[in-house]
Amino acid sequence: MTKLHSTIAQLGKFRALSLQPPPPSDRGRLSDMEEFGSNPGGLRARYYIPKNLGGSDQRGKAPLVVVLHGCTQNADAYDHGAGWSQLADELGFALLFPEQRRANNPNCCFNWFVPGDAVRDSGEPLSIRQMIAAMVAAHPIDEARIYVTGLSAGGAMASIMLATYPELFAGGAIIAGLPYGAAATVPEAFARMRGEGYPDDDALGALVRSATDHEGPWPTLSVWQGNADHTVDASNAERIIAQWQAVHGRDASDVETRIVDGARQRLWREPDGRVAIEAYEVVGMGHGTPLAVSGPSACGIASPYMLDAGISSTRHIAAFWGLGEKAAAMPMAVEAGEESNPVAHEPALIPFPMRKSVFPSRQARGHMNVGTIIEDALRRAGIMR
Repeated sequence: MTKLHSTIAQLGKFRALSLQPPPPSDRGRLSDMEEFGSNPGGLRARYYIPKNLGGSDQRGKAPLVVVLHGCTQNADAYDHGAGWSQLADELGFALLFPEQRRANNPNCCFNWFVPGDAVRDSGEPLSIRQMIAAMVAAHPIDEARIYVTGLSAGGAMASIMLATYPELFAGGAIIAGLPYGAAATVPEAFARMRGEGYPDDDALGALVRSATDHEGPWPTLSVWQGNADHTVDASNAERIIAQWQAVHGRDASDVETRIVDGARQRLWREPDGRVAIEAYEVVGMGHGTPLAVSGPSACGIASPYMLDAGISSTRHIAAFWGLGEKAAAMPMAVEAGEESNPVAHEPALIPFPMRKSVFPSRQARGHMNVGTIIEDALRRAGIMR
């Protein structure tokens, strides 16, 4: 019964997502890509090209950043919140925003838990790959500087893209997401979101290595997580890190720890000193993309699941990829086994109240048909078609 209660609680969180206000309509920043291939995943393609595309690059070539929104969002809403096109105007890179259609998923989640949408050259990953190819064909894109990032379900799809097309991406960034191969069924999806049922870390790394015949080099990775996230448990960030440590061959204990804009940052380096993996823990933050909406590093607008946390993940991710300037960091010492809580102030949070009762009471129904309740909730949450 414990697992059943956990599943029902998780369904309640998905139902709460569907009760959020609808995402903003088109704001005029993004354009539609009309033709980009067979599109087996049935996705919509949006993109943004700044006037100074290529910036100061002597060859006139520009990086491309692929941005994957979370559930209940669309491309415009995520761009408006995270400020990616604002930063593209500053730095001169191109943007691609794959967008889920409600016909594919009622809650506009990328279908990361569906086997056909989690493998190379199939479903949604192939649609995104075709969009990237179309961007490269139409614009002066530097194919050595293509990156992917995403939030939540978009973060899980970013994991899939990095694992199934590792030769395509120089780097990735996963925000409140899940590792590659996390789930192949709905019950597994709920369990992994709770941080339950994972194989050991070496097996997680093997999932990435077996996804293609690629032998390296591997994309670098930036992982972001709020430690008060009750939608995607914070332990999922550790599983993502462990998965890519296994891929990169990095020792988990060989870590540098610093404070950056009030968040704890950990770094794992390659033998030549380059950072292979970085991870940010934002203390007190719930489920969403961390933003700085005021001050000199301001980028984006706070809204549901776009959280004013005093640190701009957008700017820091771009800097990690070499697209912008890196912020100053303060080294910190962390004792082995110590509970780390280095932040002197909690970031501002946006509350997301959940309805007290998602399901009818036993008395109101006369009896509880568990199967019917779960199936009904799954459809409303966009997990079951």
